Amino acid sequence: MKLTKDGIKNTAEWEAKGYSLPKFNRQSVEEATKKDPFWIHFGAGNIFRAFQANVVQNLLNDGILDRGLVVAEGYDYEIIEKMYRPHDNIGALVTLKSSGSVEKTVVASIMEALAADSENEKDWARLLEIFRSPSLQMVTFTITEKGYLLKNAAGAMMPGVEDDFAAGPVLPKSYIGKVVTLLHERYVNGELPIAMVSMDNCSHNGDKLYAAVNEFATEWENRGVCKPGFLAYVNNPSKVSFPWTMIDKITPRPDAKIEKILADDGIEQLEPVITSKKTYVAPFVNAEECQYLVIEDSFPNGRPELEKAGLYFTDRQTVDKVEKMKVCTCLNPLHTFLAVSGCLLGYTLIADEMKDPDLLRLVKRLGYEEGLPVVVDPGIIKPRDFIDEVVNIRIPNPFMPDTPQRIACDTSQKLSIRFGETIKGYLARKDLDVKNLKVLPLVFALWLRYLMAIDDNGKAFELSPDPLLEECKKYIADVKSAADLKAVEPLLKRKEIFGVDLYEAGLADTVISYFEKLLAGPGSVRSVLKEIQ
Repeated sequence: MKLTKDGIKNTAEWEAKGYSLPKFNRQSVEEATKKDPFWIHFGAGNIFRAFQANVVQNLLNDGILDRGLVVAEGYDYEIIEKMYRPHDNIGALVTLKSSGSVEKTVVASIMEALAADSENEKDWARLLEIFRSPSLQMVTFTITEKGYLLKNAAGAMMPGVEDDFAAGPVLPKSYIGKVVTLLHERYVNGELPIAMVSMDNCSHNGDKLYAAVNEFATEWENRGVCKPGFLAYVNNPSKVSFPWTMIDKITPRPDAKIEKILADDGIEQLEPVITSKKTYVAPFVNAEECQYLVIEDSFPNGRPELEKAGLYFTDRQTVDKVEKMKVCTCLNPLHTFLAVSGCLLGYTLIADEMKDPDLLRLVKRLGYEEGLPVVVDPGIIKPRDFIDEVVNIRIPNPFMPDTPQRIACDTSQKLSIRFGETIKGYLARKDLDVKNLKVLPLVFALWLRYLMAIDDNGKAFELSPDPLLEECKKYIADVKSAADLKAVEPLLKRKEIFGVDLYEAGLADTVISYFEKLLAGPGSVRSVLKEIQ
């Protein structure tokens, strides 16, 4: 059994082992895709293979689509050469169920895999051809938020960008330079319409992609190195759109336990590849069962009926509301509470924390009782249903290897949006009182206690990376007992960390009270958790 065109022909053997196979004629779909491509995706990583590729497979199986996907990789070309092509672009998706079972699917919806490398003459010529095609409706991206940056944190241009600015749309070196060069090709061949759709997990992702593309187009026009009018084309929504999206699906690194399951079924050549750029890829991906993709419905050249595979199409304001629902109430705050408390209690898996009665009780109170009264309701997804799935399916999933230590990274950057917006919601309502918040201020107190880097057994532990870590640690460096608590007052007033001045909001005294109890010695964290009912 091999994950190749020929290897999956013995359907009875695969189905006997519990695999769902493609139900469409791959040869005819491949021919139609190459003739009239409709969707090209940049970023050949796990999220694409587990989510977008499977969505297209389901629609091909149902006869809703007659063409498949083209994928391009603009950063690590070895993914294409060493993983996609040896397997004929076919892979296995292992869906990890919260019940402890797995669902196995052979995904064969990717018809072409190309290196977005201007020095690769064959692949680059094919990419230019695809972008000249009137049938192309959407260009999507999962290249991470960093992929849209033209400058680094110090303000210096990213590698290749300045060269690309100067040279114009020929043989680009930078990732965005390649994308804009291909878009320029579409412009010079009839100003053909297209949707440029970021599907990366970052807020207002369409704006980030637009900003990068627009900066390139502006530079090229100012320097006279592109066809005049390209900047106007980029800024004409009837020609080029940059929809916002909200994506939510966990796709951990391919797991050795999953590899063994597949190998025991008889699948050969499952060995992962670690590229020279340290990308870890395998012929299979493993992912959680839950997924959301909400997309602003702005497609100047039309779009496929992806809603028939469970995707949501709506307006920009609703996409933003879904993002706020998730980040400010229904998922991210619960994760942060579990992260800081988990580090203090010695947990190494978030899923295991959901077996802890105290943590389970409090995470439910944080979401249902304290968050839902001020949740931003997007209308298309019910917030209570979303939390139900988070609490009962997603976080407890035993397959999910997420750790409190990883989620505790950059906590100082997360508190304002994950909790500050809820506080503001309470302050804006006459029928709600911030004094009734118990778990939310506890999270702040637990974070102060976390900064001491001593767990609930009195043992030192390593704090997770955070840009304000050293600065915030100074506030608690000399705190040994209740007599020293005045030292943390300036920290609790920092609106950029908490979203509000906790003294002005009326929560500082509660935070201080909890923190004082958390200083009582070994076992104090557990004691405070039990206290809140």
